[in-house]
Amino acid sequence: MRPTQPPELAVTGTPENLQRGVSGVVKRAIVIGNGCAGAENQCFGLVRSLGLYDRHLYYSVARPRGGISRWLHWLPISFYKKLNHFISCVCSGFSIKANESGFRRSGIEDVFEVADAKQIAAMARRTFDKSGPLLVVASGRDTISVASSIRRLAMEYVFVVQVQHPRSRLERFDLVITPRHDYFSLTPEGKRQTSFFLRPWVTPREPPGRNVFLTTGALHNADSSTLRNAALEWKDEFASLSKPLVVVNIGGPTRNCLYGVDLAKQLCGMLHSILWSCGSLRISFSRRTPKKVKEIITRELRSNPKVYIWDGKDPNPHLGHLALADAFIITADSISMLSEACTTGKPVYVVGAERCTWKFSEFQKTLRERGAVRPLTGKENMVEKWSYTPLNDNAEAAKRVIQDLAERGWKIEA
Repeated sequence: MRPTQPPELAVTGTPENLQRGVSGVVKRAIVIGNGCAGAENQCFGLVRSLGLYDRHLYYSVARPRGGISRWLHWLPISFYKKLNHFISCVCSGFSIKANESGFRRSGIEDVFEVADAKQIAAMARRTFDKSGPLLVVASGRDTISVASSIRRLAMEYVFVVQVQHPRSRLERFDLVITPRHDYFSLTPEGKRQTSFFLRPWVTPREPPGRNVFLTTGALHNADSSTLRNAALEWKDEFASLSKPLVVVNIGGPTRNCLYGVDLAKQLCGMLHSILWSCGSLRISFSRRTPKKVKEIITRELRSNPKVYIWDGKDPNPHLGHLALADAFIITADSISMLSEACTTGKPVYVVGAERCTWKFSEFQKTLRERGAVRPLTGKENMVEKWSYTPLNDNAEAAKRVIQDLAERGWKIEA
């Protein structure tokens, strides 16, 4: 479990006496995460774009992973907690310790809920006159109940942003920020792909309302300032690398983008075909990359002197790659990695887009229509470049937050 900071954030400066719910300066933020880096980085990216990264607190709501927990991830976290309590009672009734019963070893263990809605709401009310309104940014299904409860308990003192679509009852939040492809089910193509009998169960069921802001891709933590710093940090290590520097980011199969060793072999063949035009090729795997995929790619490419394969140990070169690469090759499964790369304005080649279905295919289509990505064929000259308008979702989402705050008479402290 990630460490959390104290429940109150000290704000320096002259205290201001602010009228409740009428005017105020937002000087601090709270990020509520679910333990998943992909979701949490979206919150951090938004907070950074608002200039509040150095003045935020982090709270977590994360359930255990592994064991039978992997089969229970679809359960609402409130029900998950009740199940855990029931099992504990059963164990107690039979005078069996939970640790000895095998339940904890199976994954039914305490839910890591550090974010307490009542505590955070009380803090927002108590510190409002001194520190101003509180911005709450949350992402991930398990954070929905906490974030919405904070708004319900302290509506006049907080502004709650839910990143990623909460699937229902969007009025519980001041603002929902989600990719446009989350509404794929409402498009003609989405309806065509959905059985008539299943349509009542597919969300969202209604077009985006006034409190919804649509992005092209996912928010992320790699803004221009972060990449400038990363370039300075990694420039010496990358200085000796021949150009063009091509970075390959490999994710892992998802429900809507299935692949395995077949795609790994296809990718190896295409990489061998383009190596003649690469100065250097650096490969990174994600946590989701299957072991067999890693083994195939490593075995096929590690002996080439142009190729470097990151071993997964710190320091992670990901930001350095984003800052200093000349081109990217990315598997189609990762919306986050593609969103980050398409923010740089550099060429992005996609592998496996034809395997994507549902809203993933809609996202790939959007990037192609913008001219941001091209499919990797193995016939490319990696020296070739093209231009497109980079994604700017972080800044555009931050602008919308500022606009909505202004409607309440609030503003972000400069």
